[in-house]
Amino acid sequence: MCDYSLTGIPSRLAVEGEQLVVHRFPTGSLGLASPCPSLSRWRSAEQTPAVCIPPGARLLLRDIPKGLQQQFGVGGTEEVAFVQLSATPYQFRDAVRFSNGREILLQQLQCGQQVDVLSLSSGDFEHEGHRRLEEDYQRIFLG
Repeated sequence: MCDYSLTGIPSRLAVEGEQLVVHRFPTGSLGLASPCPSLSRWRSAEQTPAVCIPPGARLLLRDIPKGLQQQFGVGGTEEVAFVQLSATPYQFRDAVRFSNGREILLQQLQCGQQVDVLSLSSGDFEHEGHRRLEEDYQRIFLG
């Protein structure tokens, strides 16, 4: 999904196989966007849409800074799962989970980091806790 901080920004769903970048939006929040907004249907840089990722999607996170590599015990490129850490309103929740189980908010990544969308689903059944968070999110934010 897209963090609460991007609700006023035009958005679209990710497409399997596409390449994205971590982007700072006019709200000041970080999120994912197409690296070539001029090639999308959104013609103006002011209208760069946030690209929303469903929980459980598999991504390839590239250009991981050395400091984060050391802090999280990962390499420069890692396959990650997109997760939401909470359903609490007005709190950053979009994050990725490394294969070692460590999680990092998208807000802690760096602008320009590249992200490849490998799959929009995990291929596995969701864990009960994750399913409850998703239900809470839908109840709170989607009515």
